Amino acid sequence: MVARSGERWASGASPVGNVLVLLGLVFIAVFAAGCQPPGGENRLSIATGGSGGVYNVYGGGIADQISANLEGYVATAETTSASVDNMYFVADRKSDLGFTLADTAADGVSGEGIFDEPLPVQALAQLYTNYTHVVTTEDTGIDTVEDLAGQSVSVGDPGSGTEVVALRVLEAAGMDPDADIRGEQLGVSESVDALRDRSIDAFFWSGGLPTGAITDLATTDDIRLLPTIDYLDGLQREYGGEIYLEAEIPADVYETGEDVPTVGVPNYLVVNEAMDEELAYELTRLLFEQQEELEDVHSEAANLDFENAQDVWPLELHPGARRYYEEEG
Repeated sequence: MVARSGERWASGASPVGNVLVLLGLVFIAVFAAGCQPPGGENRLSIATGGSGGVYNVYGGGIADQISANLEGYVATAETTSASVDNMYFVADRKSDLGFTLADTAADGVSGEGIFDEPLPVQALAQLYTNYTHVVTTEDTGIDTVEDLAGQSVSVGDPGSGTEVVALRVLEAAGMDPDADIRGEQLGVSESVDALRDRSIDAFFWSGGLPTGAITDLATTDDIRLLPTIDYLDGLQREYGGEIYLEAEIPADVYETGEDVPTVGVPNYLVVNEAMDEELAYELTRLLFEQQEELEDVHSEAANLDFENAQDVWPLELHPGARRYYEEEG
């Protein structure tokens, strides 16, 4: 059709005909642009998290490795509110890849909790474990999660996995998050600033080790991390033993003087189930083949393990990822 229109124009069609042909070509171009995959042709968007968190750093590293090693593709890491938003972005094909916590992912694919319907999301890999941080300073006198009652506490960005974990931990501790604390919704960098200037008393953060923003806080303030391990049994009974795990923040990570037992949550790298199988295969392969380079970006990349990577319950592995594991395993 386009070739025939071009021939008519060249053979001296009327001005009106030429205008109609031009409008037709514009329509075709716009329609084609609207049919491009998320991020545009050969461009991939990675939904990460807020500044100061591991998702943002790790995602930037993955974007660089895609751009450098996956022929024909350029990737960009996008700052987001993290897990909940990332599930929506991937489901709506506004992002091609996304980081998410296992508890958020579980609600997303089942259409429970904050999600009104099941989302068409599958996983490429389990990447590493998030650690539940409840951060305060020594001068607040706060020693336990129960001591947060009546205090000003950030529970994480709206639409973040931190918010999901924080509300569940508070409830497991017998508290009503709406009534028993003065809740704020801040990302980790904003929470650090607010705690530093004492506009909040404590904050929740679910992230890898170390989280840069908390490391920065520990260089200027005497911080205290509250243990959350006492609530693990209740969380596992309510939400499943595969989602919430026993974990520990070593003393030397933030120089806190003692190891802090806490609740861990696996992290997944997810894609839309409609992603091309070959692309999903190549992205999974890249995670392992470029692992050393990703470790240089953030130490959590060292925790990508071939066996654990395939454990993405209750999500399904994308067929392209499954094929990679089967061939390499």
